[in-house]
Amino acid sequence: MRTTERMADGENAPWSEVTPEAARRLLVAAVEAFAERGYHATTTRDIAGRAGMSPAALYIHYKTKEELLHRISRLGHDRALELLTAAADGPGTAAERLADAVRSFVRWHAERHTTARVVQYELDALAEEHRAEIVGLRRRSGAVVRGILSDGVRDGEFDVPDVPGTTLAVLSLCIDVARWFNAAGSRTPDEVGALYADLVLRMVAAPPE
Repeated sequence: MRTTERMADGENAPWSEVTPEAARRLLVAAVEAFAERGYHATTTRDIAGRAGMSPAALYIHYKTKEELLHRISRLGHDRALELLTAAADGPGTAAERLADAVRSFVRWHAERHTTARVVQYELDALAEEHRAEIVGLRRRSGAVVRGILSDGVRDGEFDVPDVPGTTLAVLSLCIDVARWFNAAGSRTPDEVGALYADLVLRMVAAPPE
């Protein structure tokens, strides 16, 4: 009950596709536990307790703790790719599309900072097969941003001598928001998204003629 009440207004929202309700409660509890204690320090008993369930109940829905982490990571990376792709495929110049991509990506990492910390920083805890799957999704996200930057260079909007390196810098800047964002802080997720979009455009902008 404690976990559900704490996360119902924000962190619980992305998991509406997880059914049945007991499986969703366990997943939300796992997000909170992994973010607070780290994957390796969290036990299945910890997760079940946060969800108000018995340890045996967890295994009805998830075979292992790692399966829970994989489910969280897959959903999070799918959402990240969806946000970036929507911005890249949208209307406007490369600068406008890059700004949209950064705004939405940063906003997600701020709004869902607890989830995002688990998704982005527990990659090495995944089993080899699952890690390879998630790395593939991360590469696809990187390719989307790289495509926008390449479009901007081609059209003379951006001055980016190293597109792959700049892609990594942009993604790293956005992802790091999950590490420090505080919902009780002075900036809202929208404000942080707008700030980072402006910073990234300044970073890649072509000099005036």
